[in-house]
Amino acid sequence: MTGPVIRVICVDDHRIVREGIALIVSREPDMEVVGLAGSGDEAVTLFETQRPDVTLMDLRLGATSGLDAIRTIRSRQADARIVVLTMYQGDEDVHGALAAGASTYLLKETVPDELIHVIRLVHAGERPLPAGIRAVLDEHSSRPALTPREVEVMQLITGGKRNKEVAALLGIAERTVNVHLKNIFAKLEVSERTSAVNVALRRGIVHLD
Repeated sequence: MTGPVIRVICVDDHRIVREGIALIVSREPDMEVVGLAGSGDEAVTLFETQRPDVTLMDLRLGATSGLDAIRTIRSRQADARIVVLTMYQGDEDVHGALAAGASTYLLKETVPDELIHVIRLVHAGERPLPAGIRAVLDEHSSRPALTPREVEVMQLITGGKRNKEVAALLGIAERTVNVHLKNIFAKLEVSERTSAVNVALRRGIVHLD
């Protein structure tokens, strides 16, 4: 083997998954897994102590999400190379991760050979995006974005709150909630709450706790 060893950390809230990914990576002669983390907070701490060349990051990690961890890591090391490896493929998930500073975005169904190839490319400073993820981003750019307040309303609606409860929790009038919902329905191209929840979940606009 020639050249430097690529130092990698794996972040996933499922132990079996992160250990499986670590096993795949550690089999490569030019790669070394230098740490595993099961939460966003652990990921940030591990990054600080190990300063890996490449971080493999899931998005759903509990209280501190993968997105939060990416932002924190990138704020502390601007050239940190982070590969999102997740099961979520909504356009808002993809856009949010890349906007936060991830180098690329892969789905967990990615075959091991492709994952290894991407790690090498990202380590070399490239930002390779699979064709399917590029298509998702193109789709995202053509859609109207929900405002932060509309996302808050949508998250509460997804959690089963009624309009009156949403109004009380956000400190706004119930008629204002109705206006927000009307705008949300228009942007998501739906006509009622259940469809709005389904679309918002599929696209990664909101998530179930």
